[in-house]
Formats: sequence, C-alpha cells, structure tokens
Amino acid sequence: MKLRLGVVNLGTSWQTRYAPALRTLNEWFEVRAIYEPVGHRAEQAAREFHARTEDGFRVLTQGEDIDAIAILAPAWHGWLPILAACDAGKAVYCAVDLNLDPEKVRYVKQRVEETGIAFTVELPCRLAPATLRLKELIATQLGQPRLLFCHRRYVPDSTRSGGRSPAWRMRDLVEAIDWCRYLVDREATSVVGVSHRRGEGVCDDDYQMLSLEFGVGQAGQYGAVAQISCGRYIPAEWHEAASFRPPADLQVACEKGIAFIDLPSKLVWFDSAGRHMESLDSERPVDEQLLRQFHRSVTSLVRDTSSLEDGYRAFSIAIDAERSREQGRRIALTF
Repeated sequence: MKLRLGVVNLGTSWQTRYAPALRTLNEWFEVRAIYEPVGHRAEQAAREFHARTEDGFRVLTQGEDIDAIAILAPAWHGWLPILAACDAGKAVYCAVDLNLDPEKVRYVKQRVEETGIAFTVELPCRLAPATLRLKELIATQLGQPRLLFCHRRYVPDSTRSGGRSPAWRMRDLVEAIDWCRYLVDREATSVVGVSHRRGEGVCDDDYQMLSLEFGVGQAGQYGAVAQISCGRYIPAEWHEAASFRPPADLQVACEKGIAFIDLPSKLVWFDSAGRHMESLDSERPVDEQLLRQFHRSVTSLVRDTSSLEDGYRAFSIAIDAERSREQGRRIALTF
C-alpha cells in the first residue's frame, strides 16, 4: 500500500535526509502536498515530487487525498499540526521535539491516544547500523552494558545577543536518553542532573550532565549507569579547538568488553581477543529505515504505541533531570 503523504515544514534536513529517502521509497510513499512557511522552498520541493503546496497546515491535514502527515521541522505553530492531524484522523511522523511544558506534552499524548492514530516519534539512534550491530554483540560477545557515556560538544552561537539558551537541544537530549534505554533494555530507576555556569551573573550553562541509573535487572544482570552530557565551553571563535579530538558519540562498557560508536555506522569494540573495527556503510540509510518503520505502523492491523511511549518516557526523564538540577537531589523515576 502506498501512503499519500503531506509534509509540514521542510527544515534544513529536507535536501540531505528526507527528500533522498522519499525518492528511494517511491513505492511506499507518494508526496501529495507540502506546507512550508518559506514559499519558494515549498514550490521547489513540490515541483520535485509533483505535489501541490498549501497555505496552511490545517488545510493540508484536512485533504481527502492525504493519509499521513510528516512534520519534519519546528516552526511558529509548535504542536498544533499534531492536534490538527488528530482532528482529521491522519497518522503522524514526528521529527521535531515537543519542547513544551510537561502538561502540554501530556495533553498532546492523550489526544493521540484518544484518536487512535498511528504516531511515530523519530528516534534515529536506535536504527543506526552501529547501534543494531552493538545490540548483536551485547547478546553474543560483550554481555550486558554496565556503563554508558554519551557526550556531545556544541559550539556556542556567537551571534546570540542575550537571554538563556539551554545547552542541550531538547531533541538531542531525548534521543540520547532513549538510545541508552534501548541498549540497556531496562527501565531507568532514578536520575540526577548537574550543570555548570560560565561565571557569576551569567545565566547560560556551558555544561550539563545527567546520570541515569538502571539498577539491577533480572537473571543476575548487572546494574547499569548512563552518563549523558553536553558542553558549550569552547568559544565560537576557536574553530580549531572545536574540531580537535571529538569524543565518540557513545562509549559502552559491558561485562566482557567495551565498544565505541560514531554515528551512524562506525563501531570499534574490544574484548579479550583485542581490537575489532567495523564499518557498516553498506547498510540502508537510517532515514529510509525510519520511514519504512512508519509505513508499517500505519498499514499494520495491530496498533503499535511503542514509539509514542518511548519518546514520552525519554522526554519525561529529561524534565526530571532538569528538576533534579534545580532541587539538587536525585529524582526517583516512576512510569
């Protein structure tokens, strides 16, 4: 079954990620309509896919020839396209973070559950070739994860005139939390968050970290701890320093070895036999796999809510980490 797709907000990743994936999956998807606030970008994309442009996301979601909505970038309207899709009974592929207060996120989740639409949260780290290979190694060679270290280093925006900007981009944080949950394959039991400010009177954090504890699992599994951090401590004008020795996207210390991942397809792991390097560039691109997964969730006779639940849990943990930083204490997690 070919899904007739409406696209809301093209964003900066349209040409490099989504357009190539949709061209490859032309037997699975047909782009029928595009809404993009920048008119000439919408027209260019519409010509490429022989689609029409729409003046608003509400008009697009109500189209009778639209089966599903792909929200690919944030814009002024925030979460409203999701509610419009719920009202129209259209499936949603959500590639943007819901950087809202917890009450609004809970409301959006409730609306999705009430309407019963298929809803996929884009969590690309799970489907990266290096991640899938590491899951195999955990099951066969390396054993259960015990320590996970995920660090991202940002360069501050030197053009920013003032005000507080969170060191973590919410979408990146949610993806990192979900990534660690996926690899450990257990629910986290507690979280503690800390941050560092550049100086007295400065309202901007240059480092944030959260420690996620998973506790002891069943059948003698080790307890696990994930340390997820980001830093913006290198000035924007220090270009050489910013690119010097970037840390691995993820380090995982397991019972019988250790692995290093550079997304999407580089994996180096060590065990008693020594060093092993794997390059998985021949695997299908992550964006194609994400869209194929979305297609399956829409066309399946059994409703799959796992993506919505995983995204919501990762978001909830991120909010609890912020609460931990503010209160200076560890927060127990309950789901």
